[in-house]
Amino acid sequence: MTPEAGPRAGDEAHVPARDLWDAERAAAAAVDERDLVAFLRELVAVPSLDGEETAAQRTVAEWMTAEGLATDVWEIDLASLTEHPEFSCEVERDGALGVVGWVGKNASDEGGRDLLFDGHIDVVPAGEAAAWTVDPWRGALRDGRVYGRGACDMKGGLCAALFAAKALHDAQVPLRGRVLVASVAGEEDGGLGTLATLLRGHGADGAIVTEPTSLQIVTAGAGSLMFRITVWGRSAHASVREAGVSAVEKFIPVFTAIREVEARRNAAGGGELFAAHRLPWPIEVGTLRAGEWASSVPERLVCEGRFGLAPGEDEASARREFEDALAAVAAGDAWLRAHPPLVEWWGGRFAPAVTDPDDPLVRTLAAATEAVLGRRAPLAGVTYGSDMRLLVNVGRMPTVLFGPGDVRECHMPDESVPVAEVAGAARTLAVTAVRYCGVR
Repeated sequence: MTPEAGPRAGDEAHVPARDLWDAERAAAAAVDERDLVAFLRELVAVPSLDGEETAAQRTVAEWMTAEGLATDVWEIDLASLTEHPEFSCEVERDGALGVVGWVGKNASDEGGRDLLFDGHIDVVPAGEAAAWTVDPWRGALRDGRVYGRGACDMKGGLCAALFAAKALHDAQVPLRGRVLVASVAGEEDGGLGTLATLLRGHGADGAIVTEPTSLQIVTAGAGSLMFRITVWGRSAHASVREAGVSAVEKFIPVFTAIREVEARRNAAGGGELFAAHRLPWPIEVGTLRAGEWASSVPERLVCEGRFGLAPGEDEASARREFEDALAAVAAGDAWLRAHPPLVEWWGGRFAPAVTDPDDPLVRTLAAATEAVLGRRAPLAGVTYGSDMRLLVNVGRMPTVLFGPGDVRECHMPDESVPVAEVAGAARTLAVTAVRYCGVR
């Protein structure tokens, strides 16, 4: 086989690093950075909070059609979806759109492999406007970065995937499989968009979720559960507070127990992939509400938080560990013993997921990263949950996370993503697709 003939599916181990085949070079060169940045800015300017993703989904679908991708756009049957055992969400929705576009031909017809790129369109609220130095819904371009809510998490990664598919189409690469791009709703609150995409029948031999990984290849993702704890007290006038029992005061030993459980669960660390994280499976209380009147002893406190899960961990056992720790605290306090805290599990649920580092998808992406970016991408694990869990556990396909941006930029004021990383990701994804799918 000569370089001019191009690689076939399975040849990824034989392609020299930093040496691109003609089809790969053409695909990488076809990524138009200026158009990529323009569309990313346009997409950031379309607010897509959870439950309000449809306008942005239509923008993506229209772009796919205009750029020559085959598309499937459908109204997700939310009522039916809720019956699936892996369904979870935290936001009420009147509707949601599924959007998938693709280039190439079915791998079963051509003897190649299919590759799915998955990116979520939904974003978290922008928070206090005064904390931003730019308009969070404008898509500002400054100092080589695009700013705005969702720029990093994860419209930058979604646009990288879209422009990788566009480059393959524009370069007329004769793929032996399909490259699909799924733009999904509802990832932030449970993953309903990716679940709906899988149930629609859009699968592949491998998948890349373009979450912000700073262009590292993530082969292991932690999971998470959402908890709610209710602590009861007894109301009284604050001027005679000793006649009552403060739910806030009774929450203090509960919170101490939460921190102790977290320390115990993280004492052994997370191994090599999670070595950068002191707390690979963190537990945090994110909201806390107590009392109804400033001069009354608060009779109830409700807190909600996130409980981290380790890869391979049994979810039921993890829940019991948490519940038993809080029960032990209650047993040691006369009031809590008579009025035990209520623990509920609700909302988004993300199971851990792992892909074999030696899988052809991982090896192909690693070699493509070195060829395009001139460096070997390290393998890593992440402490957050993602749609990787659905693609691995429901879709039964090897999946990794790989995308532009730093997760520490997410969910914060002045969220941004480097243009160079978005463009680099798009070129890397395009070359990965050529090598993984193969060419005729």
